[in-house]
Amino acid sequence: MATPALRAIRHRFPDAQISYLIKRYVKPMYTGMPWADRLITYRTGKTKKKAGRTQFLGLAAKLRLRRFDMAILLPGSFKAALICKMARIKRIVGYDRDGRGFLLSDKLLPAKENGKFIPSPIIKYYLGLASYLGATDRDLTMALFVTDAERREADAVLARANVPEKRPWILLNPGANYGASKCWPPAYYAEVAERLVEAYGATILVSSAPKERRIVDELFSHLKVPAVDLAKAGMSLGALKEVVRRCDLMITNDTGPRHIAAAFDVPVVSIFGPTHPEWTDIYYAKERICQIKVHCGPCQLKTCPLDHRCMTRLTPSLVLQKAEELLRVPVVPPLVNS
Repeated sequence: MATPALRAIRHRFPDAQISYLIKRYVKPMYTGMPWADRLITYRTGKTKKKAGRTQFLGLAAKLRLRRFDMAILLPGSFKAALICKMARIKRIVGYDRDGRGFLLSDKLLPAKENGKFIPSPIIKYYLGLASYLGATDRDLTMALFVTDAERREADAVLARANVPEKRPWILLNPGANYGASKCWPPAYYAEVAERLVEAYGATILVSSAPKERRIVDELFSHLKVPAVDLAKAGMSLGALKEVVRRCDLMITNDTGPRHIAAAFDVPVVSIFGPTHPEWTDIYYAKERICQIKVHCGPCQLKTCPLDHRCMTRLTPSLVLQKAEELLRVPVVPPLVNS
């Protein structure tokens, strides 16, 4: 969702030396991107060994040596501003939130009402920083890039997984790093997959992060049709970009791979439960959002304290209907008892 802003900043400062400071594990998302001269990575973690005080100070010292003229903060955290201040960067541009206003040289005010942040699209929120600095780009189209090495890596993953050539390729993404409340029931994913195989002879691919192993195992326990577990074939984040690019459709919870699909112009059905779609509106014509109204939501909670009704009452038939709209094929009769 940051890519429209990153593109606009490069266009605004065509001759600048631009570096991106990013978490090490997300570096593959930025490989091949033409708008940065350098990627600076840092580790994250809860232990002092991985991301403690010494590591934080070391990163600030590393940035200070580069003598940056300006820092543009996309994250809204206090830590993001503090590390730039410690790096002695004179101009620090960002939104005034998380109590960090005194650390910023240029403060933008996020929209609020009665003291609470108003749900507004992050994609425009980021682009607002570029606009403040004089960028004239208004293009909200997201974009990612794949390197030759990542293409070869994807080929190897697909070969190890024995993925058949039969189309359409439909990628399921049943997990969510945010928390359990964002996850549509694995049994529902299995039901939709079975109908897509039955009706269209689809090849079903399943993507997941290591922490989502339990969710994927539950999905496969319900499946009665063949499917490919990409994680077991050694999927990496770089290879995932290329695999997603080759797919015909993705069905996903409200999580990162949704944006990868849109960035590569792959149709996507996005399943929302406890979160506001307004925060992450990506202005993508080939996306269909599935969400039902419940009196307790959107609550933004990571774990549901009730019965997870925002997800359990969102039926497989509704998701299947949206998938069929994007596949542009005749509609299958509604699922029985759903």
